[in-house]
Amino acid sequence: MERILVVDDDQELCSLLAEYLETEGFAVEALFDGRRVREKLLAGRFVLVVLDVMLPGRNGFDVLRELRSESDVPVLMLTARGDDVDRIVGLEMGADDYLPKPFNPRELVARIRAILRRRRGESGRSAPGLLAVGDLELDQGGRSVRLAGTPLDLTTVEFSLLEELLRAAGQPLPREKLVLSVLKRPYSPFDRSIDVHVSNLRKKLGRYGDGSERIKTLRGEGYLYALPPEGGSQ
Repeated sequence: MERILVVDDDQELCSLLAEYLETEGFAVEALFDGRRVREKLLAGRFVLVVLDVMLPGRNGFDVLRELRSESDVPVLMLTARGDDVDRIVGLEMGADDYLPKPFNPRELVARIRAILRRRRGESGRSAPGLLAVGDLELDQGGRSVRLAGTPLDLTTVEFSLLEELLRAAGQPLPREKLVLSVLKRPYSPFDRSIDVHVSNLRKKLGRYGDGSERIKTLRGEGYLYALPPEGGSQ
């Protein structure tokens, strides 16, 4: 069974989640504060961490910051309903997704499975290979990205997002399509997650040599990965 680490100080919630997730084929371990997350991850192999923002001892952001400094384990953040700031901060720090409390356990399972599908590259596409646009190369099979020959450290979501953008390089992609293909959920006009992931990816890629953006925002349309400027690949 795949193992999931749930970090939340609500012990009753942890017990309920463990019971529900185990019926879905996952083994669950729980921690009730943020002080031993790194130790627990090093001691066992977990495919995903469900991490609450509000924790005693160390808050979820501090835990996420530590995890992202040395691990790419997928992280799903639990946030207070209506607290958009927490959600955006978590995504900017490298969380794969978030879920506001209270939530339906079925929604949690759906989010977990979507993250794990992205992680494994189970997109249903055939013959994964190399996508290259200018000085950027994405190896679908190896799940790696190089910019001008230098490896880039991307989250699972950022990799899937870049893959979609490169496949349609030079053509606009609607936000609705990106939400469905990358986040694996229906589009909601109030959900800004995809925009935060695009912003994070844009920062990591930087601009072309002439100062132009690699990922362009098209008002009312979506996003576009721009082709390299004429006269060079950067």
